[in-house]
Amino acid sequence: MDAVIHVMNDSIEFYKWSLTIADKRVEKWPMMSSPLPTLGISVLYLIFLWAGPRYMQTREPFQFRTTLIVYNFSMVLLNFYICKELLLGSRAAGYSYLCQPVNYSNDVNEVRIASALWWYYISKGVEFLDTVFFIMRKKFNQVSFLHVYHHCTMFILWWIGIKWVPGGQSFFGATINSGIHVLMYGYYGLAAFGPKIQKYLWWKKYLTIIQMIQFHVTIGHAAHSLYTGCPFPAWMQWALIGYAVTFIILFGNFYYQTYRRQPRLKPSKSAANGISMATNGTSKAPLVTENGKKQKKGRAKHE
Repeated sequence: MDAVIHVMNDSIEFYKWSLTIADKRVEKWPMMSSPLPTLGISVLYLIFLWAGPRYMQTREPFQFRTTLIVYNFSMVLLNFYICKELLLGSRAAGYSYLCQPVNYSNDVNEVRIASALWWYYISKGVEFLDTVFFIMRKKFNQVSFLHVYHHCTMFILWWIGIKWVPGGQSFFGATINSGIHVLMYGYYGLAAFGPKIQKYLWWKKYLTIIQMIQFHVTIGHAAHSLYTGCPFPAWMQWALIGYAVTFIILFGNFYYQTYRRQPRLKPSKSAANGISMATNGTSKAPLVTENGKKQKKGRAKHE
């Protein structure tokens, strides 16, 4: 027990010391004065992961078609805004794409970049709604370990990023990722229109490939900075490398399981289940076979 108390006291003292080197510009920005709001929202997210499926178990799935269209295209606009602000702000500030230390001054371009990164952090909290929609629509198979790991860790880790390094090379990964999310949420927004549009959306697997390329670029970029001694916090670079490696493994497994592995289908079961791959948008209603005739399952709840 004494050892536990000792570790807790050391952790508190370390956190107090770390606040002395945090960025003073952001300490009064919403959600930034304390980690508790971010941690609290993340805990509520995990609780919903447990309670949501139990609540929906005996209920019909919601459709949320209009809500999904509005949500996904709103995320397209938000990510486009973030990507645009980071590109224009970094260009105006004369940023280097190979080595850029953090400038903690109140220069208008530096504050612009910090603000865009703060919105990027907020977007990761908004993305928890992806999981909410999956569960409320009873797409439980979509709530994988990769999905939960990605959503929960990004929100927390980017709070740390904004608190201590809201600028410099932090802009690099956020710019790439927000650009990819424009494409991703654009795909989901179109998919939400239903089967008439979904049949033209052949490019979903390429989003996964682009994401894996992004992680390799992140590792190369951080490794180059460490090798050249770029005056950007080394702990952040090592954290990025380790984090990107986990995503390469998880996304690589997802890509293999989804697009490369040849499943062994049993005709009787596949005919009975008839389940198509779901997305954040709206997928076709599952079909069941009865007496040689295909029939749609009972109507689900609408908005």
